[in-house]
Amino acid sequence: MAASSQTLPLSSLNTTEIPIQVIETEENKIQESAVSGFDYSQRGQWLRAAVLGANDGLVSVASLMMGVGSVKEDAKAMVIAGFAGLVAGACSMAIGEFVSVCTQRDVEIAQIKREKRKRSSKSIRNDGKLPNPVQAAIVSALAFAVGAVLPLLAAAFVRKRER
Repeated sequence: MAASSQTLPLSSLNTTEIPIQVIETEENKIQESAVSGFDYSQRGQWLRAAVLGANDGLVSVASLMMGVGSVKEDAKAMVIAGFAGLVAGACSMAIGEFVSVCTQRDVEIAQIKREKRKRSSKSIRNDGKLPNPVQAAIVSALAFAVGAVLPLLAAAFVRKRER
């Protein structure tokens, strides 16, 4: 197994350079190519939408239901308000995410066109790696609905207080 050695400078805050020994082996190159073969930025697009959607669904619908519950002591009214909040919030999150990702996609397409003009023969980016606004909208709406279901399920355990 052939190995090459390379020394790279590592700068600290005081601009002192510390040499670091990097040994490149065939095994390291194989592992690096296997890891770099998958584009994690694509996963990040829908994962971000899912996390934000679920968080917003949970907080928004729970807050809405608590507000209705503080005005009217009726679990049915809380559930109806929560369900209405789930539908409205899921639609709102989907539309917002779609518009946001479309804008991001347009910016990236413009950047690709600029790069193609500069390098006329070859582009650095691949058009297949552009963000998908429909996927982000669906994931965001579903995640909002999943987050919003939790306070609705909790309302099933609310009992009317006897006076």
